[in-house]
Amino acid sequence: MKILVNTQWPEPHLTPVLEAFPQIEFVLAPEPEAALREVVDADAVFGYVTEEMCQAARQLRWVQAQSAGVEWIWETPTLQGNDTVLTNMRGSHGATIAEHTFAMLLHMSRRLGHFAAEQRRKSWQIMTDPPQFGLAGLTMGIIGLGNIGRAIARRAYAFDMRVIAVDIKDLPKPVYVAELSGLDGLPGLLQRADTVAIATPLTPQSRGMITADHLGMMKPTAHLLVLSRGKIVDETALIAALKEQWIAGACLDVQAEEPMSKGNQLWDAPNLILTPHNSAVSQQTYALGSAIFRENLGRFLAGETLTNLVDKSLGY
Repeated sequence: MKILVNTQWPEPHLTPVLEAFPQIEFVLAPEPEAALREVVDADAVFGYVTEEMCQAARQLRWVQAQSAGVEWIWETPTLQGNDTVLTNMRGSHGATIAEHTFAMLLHMSRRLGHFAAEQRRKSWQIMTDPPQFGLAGLTMGIIGLGNIGRAIARRAYAFDMRVIAVDIKDLPKPVYVAELSGLDGLPGLLQRADTVAIATPLTPQSRGMITADHLGMMKPTAHLLVLSRGKIVDETALIAALKEQWIAGACLDVQAEEPMSKGNQLWDAPNLILTPHNSAVSQQTYALGSAIFRENLGRFLAGETLTNLVDKSLGY
């Protein structure tokens, strides 16, 4: 059995998994050209696949994605139409992404960027304008209440925030969420929330779902946090919303253009924090992801049902 590994998974977390299955031939080929060549006779892939890889593969039965999001599936119709099983890393990223969410929000609420600049100037000054604000008593709106959305909600609840959420699925309401509705509740969420966190996967339905009209519904004191995928938000409208102060600020870990070019207008938007799609990166994430991969390897060898199955028709 041959498994192609074309992800840049950290060696300390990958090697123990590979060594646990000496009966498998693992081929590490992170470069696209090598991956295309090696996938021809691979039984499984740990990482991702392209349409060209799917067409070249002769016996591919399983793809273990390196991430929770698998939006690339919409560009691989061969994978969507065949019997190859797709699994993801759902559940490994939630805690770290939620922590990153609050790191950005607290950076905004406590004006830490200002104080860091003052520290470099050796200036000891109390800041009063714009005023700092606390989180307790504010309303956190969450779009997408999957694993990541729930992890954010739990932490918001711990900060004594009131949590309201919307999701495309009919989900049971967790005790730490005050209100949960379908997507028809999105306008009300945007109008009431002091902070809006986007944690929904990128699908044909969610692509571009947050428009200028939606941003215009938000409070002028509200903050937008985008954690899942950048193409969910109309970034041109977001830049206008920040410049014209429709909203107070935004934090983006994801962008429509990744990596961002020097000419991207997001760089110069006011009251905006940008991080380079690294909210999921942590030793905990890699450890949990490796455990998922290892569990599924054992199941794959035994012919058992895999965990973290992705519905290829939905994209999550």
